Amino acid sequence: MKAFYAAEQKRHAPKAFLSSGAPQPNPEQPERVERLKSGAIAAGCSIERPRNHGLGPVAAVHTPEYLDFLEHIFERWQRIEGASAEVIPNIHPIARGGSYPASAVGQAGYHMADTACPISAETWDSALWSAWSAVEAAEAVLSGELAAYALCRPPGHHAFADVAGGFCFINNSAVAAQVLRRDAARVAILDVDLHHGNGTQGIFYARPDVLTVSIHADPVRFYPFFWGHADERGEGPGLGYNFNLPLPRKSGDEAFLDTLNTAFRRIRGFAPDALVVALGLDAFEGDPFGGLSVSTPGFARIGEAIGKLGLPTVIVQEGGYLCDALGANLTAFLTGFGDSHRPAR
Repeated sequence: MKAFYAAEQKRHAPKAFLSSGAPQPNPEQPERVERLKSGAIAAGCSIERPRNHGLGPVAAVHTPEYLDFLEHIFERWQRIEGASAEVIPNIHPIARGGSYPASAVGQAGYHMADTACPISAETWDSALWSAWSAVEAAEAVLSGELAAYALCRPPGHHAFADVAGGFCFINNSAVAAQVLRRDAARVAILDVDLHHGNGTQGIFYARPDVLTVSIHADPVRFYPFFWGHADERGEGPGLGYNFNLPLPRKSGDEAFLDTLNTAFRRIRGFAPDALVVALGLDAFEGDPFGGLSVSTPGFARIGEAIGKLGLPTVIVQEGGYLCDALGANLTAFLTGFGDSHRPAR
């Protein structure tokens, strides 16, 4: 399987974030890349550098207002006397719409959902190359590859059309799905990250051409809290095209795989022409976030089950944080997927 990654993706190196009100070291570290690369290579992937695809594929799912903010906010932030070394919001609107703030502080609050996505001098460039890895993987599939893997870092599935959050700036899975829509009438996104892909849901919530399905830890007491509940089904033309499958905390392999079968029924009912897998490895039993309890062999079984769908597939890396098994978990998933993936007849 081809895999895509650019070295610029390591330059974004966030220092801290707030967890339950307490400053903590930010877990979305560049070291994740090295472990994921090792895992992909062990699964037989050949890693290639993506091309610079410009803003077009990113602007297809994000607002121009937001992209302008991401590109220029760090420089503007540094003009503030006593500003923090990274852009971190200290105010959030209780309603969005209508007037738009002119100040850097106001715009940071408007465009950043939480304190887990600090912006530094390197963030914009790293996020763009991460997105371009997803674009390159999607174009490889459009060109005839059965599947491709995008080693996207920073991740993307918490990024809405105009809001960053949860370590995410550009929604790589949404970008890949939109690229696939060039040739595919219907695209399904299956998100298996520990956390609900709220940004992906938001981008496609009113659209019937992209089905969004997410299996994740129940958000009633877990990030992202306000999204990911089973009654969120889409709206307008998209009603019935969003499907959330929250799991109780600490659910393990069997519960996850049983829920995956439920997800497959909805995906088959949609009859997609292509699939995007938003691959989080943080559902692992030893991941620092500790929300679910999937084992390393469990990831192989999850990959195998998804591969049996037989769809042209773009696998986009989402979460999965520093632990000894991070690379092995990716190897297990990609190997299981590759062993079972055959074109559907």
